[in-house]
Amino acid sequence: MALTHSHEDHAGNAAWIQHHKNVPIYIHRDSVNLCAEDGDYPLYRQALWGERPAFVAQPFGQTLQTNAATWDVIETPGHTTDHLSFYNRETGAMFTGDLFIQPKTKVVLDEENIVHTLASLRKIVNYDFDVVYCCHAGFIVDGRTKIQEKIAYLEDMQGKVKQLFMQGYSVEEITKTIFPRDYPITKVSGEQWSSKHIITAFINHFTEESFI
Repeated sequence: MALTHSHEDHAGNAAWIQHHKNVPIYIHRDSVNLCAEDGDYPLYRQALWGERPAFVAQPFGQTLQTNAATWDVIETPGHTTDHLSFYNRETGAMFTGDLFIQPKTKVVLDEENIVHTLASLRKIVNYDFDVVYCCHAGFIVDGRTKIQEKIAYLEDMQGKVKQLFMQGYSVEEITKTIFPRDYPITKVSGEQWSSKHIITAFINHFTEESFI
């Protein structure tokens, strides 16, 4: 069993599978110890996706060998620091976990870094693929095109955020300018999911660049 990352909606059944099917489970090396303990996350996420019991995972190498193919294991941080994508060398299929989701991202988790997500999206388009398997959007025939659309969307947003930031706008003002709509999940999650996290990540990146 190959996990793209340790979030409960991806790893929640790993303990059951391990107990009942006795198959090895692989995850990013940095999350092996995390998965050895029961998941700790807010009640609203437990209500949506249930619990994530502890399980024993093994770290990936650079590739994953299955009966049918060799898969490249690609580090694609952004949604989480431990996020991975899988590329099938023979069929050209790209499994993106939660890296893509949709072309136009409106809200992200507080642990997500949209700057790293953008870098990871740019990274995977260097691979030769067309179809994408996304854990939320499903099978995407024109996956490369959709990912390129998302890259263009985020690059355009990055430019707008930088312009407003240089003009002295605050995080709250920039957020309201670019995302005028209030999304229900922001309130339900106590702002764990918020458009503001996107703006903050871009601004932190601009600030870091100014000191280099």
